[in-house]
Amino acid sequence: MRLTALLPLLTAVPLLAFPATAVAAPTPGCFDPAAALTVEEQRLTAALPAGGPAVGPELVRLAGFDPLVAEVKRDLCAARTSRRAARVVAQAGERLWRTAVDRAQGRRPDLGTLDRFDDRPLYWARLQLSSAIRQWRPSFPAPDRADLLKAFDRGSRGLDDVRFPPGRTRRVLVSGFDPFQLDGSGVRISNPAGASALQLDGRVLATPSGPALVQAVNFPVVWGYFDEGIVEAAYGEALRDRVRRPDVIMTISQGRPGRFDIERWAGAWRGGFPDNNNASVTGGVPPAAGWPQPDVQFIETTLPYARMLSVTGAYPVNFNQAFCVWPDSSQPGAGTPVCRSDAPAPGEIAASGGGGNYLSNESMYRSNRLRLGLGLNSLPGGHLHTPVLGQPTAPEALTDNDFEARRQAIAAEVVSLVTAAATDDRPPAAPPRAADAPRAAMDSLPGTVLPG
Repeated sequence: MRLTALLPLLTAVPLLAFPATAVAAPTPGCFDPAAALTVEEQRLTAALPAGGPAVGPELVRLAGFDPLVAEVKRDLCAARTSRRAARVVAQAGERLWRTAVDRAQGRRPDLGTLDRFDDRPLYWARLQLSSAIRQWRPSFPAPDRADLLKAFDRGSRGLDDVRFPPGRTRRVLVSGFDPFQLDGSGVRISNPAGASALQLDGRVLATPSGPALVQAVNFPVVWGYFDEGIVEAAYGEALRDRVRRPDVIMTISQGRPGRFDIERWAGAWRGGFPDNNNASVTGGVPPAAGWPQPDVQFIETTLPYARMLSVTGAYPVNFNQAFCVWPDSSQPGAGTPVCRSDAPAPGEIAASGGGGNYLSNESMYRSNRLRLGLGLNSLPGGHLHTPVLGQPTAPEALTDNDFEARRQAIAAEVVSLVTAAATDDRPPAAPPRAADAPRAAMDSLPGTVLPG
């Protein structure tokens, strides 16, 4: 959110090259349809029913995003230098994210007929453009394609749009996720966590303790991106900024049917469930290069869960205290995990956190490992699982009224839960003493970054 738009409110209140065998349909212009695509990008041709329109591109069309996609492709083909191509790609990512947020929050009623809460057009438009970047064949020496893809992806996920002002306004950083389990009829799936992130990005929430500015990003459901440090790029870069550091961090993902879960524990184990590129990874969560981080098996939430449990909405809110450990700490991965609801003992090896051992658990673990590594032990941080959204009722429908109503109800309750988490129940801070004035003055300088 731009600060110029924020001020009145405040005063009032990698990318990895995955192997692939299939290719996309021919695209006119400067693109090579024989260039290999990722498994995610290959799903752009998936149709329901067979012979009907491809689901992903149809959702992009229904949301009114297809002119944006076409324009970026034209601009990429028209680029005559590496510098111009890099600028086109970077601006495309940021423009796609901002368009998706503006549409989701009702500022672009001119865009399409699809429910504005729908997160799927952003996902599929991103894949259309990443496949175009991958298949782009310029007439001049191209910049590094991996760098282009990374720049586009960062922008299209909101990572380059996280801007907090200095001052006493509460700052909240949240993350959602892309849709996942997209094979077969799952190609229609939406992720209410991603939809909620679009509803929250840039909003100023009215909490009982004053306004709170929320910034949001969306993470991929791909193990490789996590290995490349996307969670650290989002949360670490924000947390180490002493002047504009968020006061609350919260990772959000889709969890169990019929309820919200505030997870007590995150565990340092990957269970191997296939990601959106059908890749599986099993073992301990690896360290993040270049960041301070403790070597711990479990991390406990510091979110104000008692206050969040008082939120009422369409779904009940639960404080999930479960976790699982391996029976023999000398052989992690062997045997049947032992699950409990008390607290992990020293020396026990994580088999799963309360949110399981997939990427949602890892997003909580990585973001809060950073929080602890930076010495922010008391800063509220943790994970929220939303209810499962499900799919449209008719087997071949892309949407229906019940599907849209469920997603809107989940997103509305997420906003209420984030508002509760953002409320500051501490007494107001005392004015700085005279001896502290030089440091306080330094903290107020725009762009000043001090060690945490």
